[in-house]
Amino acid sequence: MLEALEFTIGVALVIYMLNDVFQSVVVPRSTPGRYRLSRLVIRNGWQLCRGLGLRSGSSGARERLFGTFAPMAVVVLLVLWVTGIILGFAFIFFALRHQLNPVVSDFPTAFYFAGTSVLTIGFGDVVATSGLARFLALLAGACGLGTIALAISFLFSLYASFQRREIQIVTLDARAGAPPSGVSLLETTAKYGLREDLPRLFGEWEKWGAEVLDSHLAFPILAYFRSSHDNESWVSALGAVLDATTLLLTTVVDGPRGPAKMMFAMGTHLVEDLSGFFHIPGDGDAGVERYEFDDARSRLAAAGWTLLAPEESWTAFSRLRSQYAGQLNSMAKWWAAPPTQWIGDRSFVRFPLRRHEEVPLRVASR
Repeated sequence: MLEALEFTIGVALVIYMLNDVFQSVVVPRSTPGRYRLSRLVIRNGWQLCRGLGLRSGSSGARERLFGTFAPMAVVVLLVLWVTGIILGFAFIFFALRHQLNPVVSDFPTAFYFAGTSVLTIGFGDVVATSGLARFLALLAGACGLGTIALAISFLFSLYASFQRREIQIVTLDARAGAPPSGVSLLETTAKYGLREDLPRLFGEWEKWGAEVLDSHLAFPILAYFRSSHDNESWVSALGAVLDATTLLLTTVVDGPRGPAKMMFAMGTHLVEDLSGFFHIPGDGDAGVERYEFDDARSRLAAAGWTLLAPEESWTAFSRLRSQYAGQLNSMAKWWAAPPTQWIGDRSFVRFPLRRHEEVPLRVASR
């Protein structure tokens, strides 16, 4: 009975680990699994890392800590997957200890034999003597090789998706500032005569949103990878472009409404799906005070945009922005994204109006 229990525990542990590898690496879509190892490690690990980082008095140290979390989590997952498979086969071989030569007398020796089998080392000091034990030793080697091969392909997929995501964010820097702002994006566009380029820009960001939605649902760890440049984040970049489309649809008269509507639809879809997948709630609030909106109107008018009436545009802006602002702001808080004009948790920041000019701007902490 004891050997049957050990064998069952081993089989269950191996299946649990292999299922987590399969769901995390092979399946190209989000899969449920509250008790999957990867979910527990990433979510609980981020809560610990985020708590430590927010208590840091240095923004540089905080960003270095946050920047190392996702790569470290990937390495930890690989180690845990391999260790868990070895542990599972250790229980199996300990249950079949009389089918090994020499007979395994303790669990550490069974763990050693399982490790040499999974890692395909095969010193030969312990060998399987029965058909079942030999088959399981071969199966252990196949599981080990397969897990490591999948982990390597997992790393390549992660970094390829990360680089594609970051290229679009970096190119936004020159147009929207760092941290990015939808108002600054429209200011720069008007200043340099790039209004005709806005449809192309929104089209690129619409494709970017579709790719981020697909990749971040398939590989949720991607959402925890920090941007490689200071004061940049995929959350704040998305918010800046969404704010620009919202201003064009509700406040500006002469903007490209069609491309803005398409980008707004894709962006809100991205925010809704990711916030739902990561269980990040929103409050349904527009997230902008009236005086902030009036300041944005003044800047847009000074840049040369033709604007709708203040009350009409404020009502439409509040209604449209409330569709994504609460969830997006909660996402920025969860991933501790660098605060930007209307996104993030802060009480006072210095926000750049121009590339080389800064003035204080008070923003409500939400």
